[in-house]
Amino acid sequence: MDERDSLIDLLIHDLTGPLSIASTSINNLLNKEDRYGPLNDRQRNALKMSLRNAKKAQSFLQEIIEVYRSEEGLFRREQCSIPQILRDSLSEALETFEPDLFEKISTTEQNEDFFQTLKDNGVFVNIEGKYSTAPFIHDQKKLQQIIRNLITNALKYRRQRVDVSIKGDEELIVMVEDDGSGIPQEKQDYIFKRFLCAQDKPKGNEKGLGFGLSCVKTLIEKIHGNINLTSGEGKGTCFTVRIPPLNG
Repeated sequence: MDERDSLIDLLIHDLTGPLSIASTSINNLLNKEDRYGPLNDRQRNALKMSLRNAKKAQSFLQEIIEVYRSEEGLFRREQCSIPQILRDSLSEALETFEPDLFEKISTTEQNEDFFQTLKDNGVFVNIEGKYSTAPFIHDQKKLQQIIRNLITNALKYRRQRVDVSIKGDEELIVMVEDDGSGIPQEKQDYIFKRFLCAQDKPKGNEKGLGFGLSCVKTLIEKIHGNINLTSGEGKGTCFTVRIPPLNG
């Protein structure tokens, strides 16, 4: 086992458990006041922030694991519901980056109401083609990771809106566009470099690691898909991803 494999084992075995325990414990404090005692508003807000960050760390760890599995050629061939994957991806992205909007959609059961609430808050979603109803054969976790990362990136940099479009009758075609400041032409070669950030600071001046898009690029290459970037300074950014079905 080389040093890289040892590091992956450390991440999987030594960090997964503690992060899961931390998330569960915080969630219990928030939702079981009859057992742990009542919370005031400041305590509840602090715990919610802690839970969001614990889940963000879990998501980051899961991304590393899935990239590692893809590099080893490990894929699960499953029947995937694209509408459900999209809904889950949106929820996960919003929970960590726009928690107020996540709160609005978290109790929404009907898809129609779910997507209408997003639209009212500047997130426009369109699903059409074969996979709006028929299953897409692929690895669900990897699909969700790709879509979630693209949505997260768009939410970070949008001014007012994000557009998400999914279509296709053979390949799955995913387009995610924001109306942010865009990426200058001279910086576009760096957008998929790990730990580099080619865009200006997102709203709130959060500094990202530039890891999410590099994960997307790696995963798409391993599943023999492709990703295209259309952007320009002051023109927003659009990522278009083509994913072929996973042959068994």
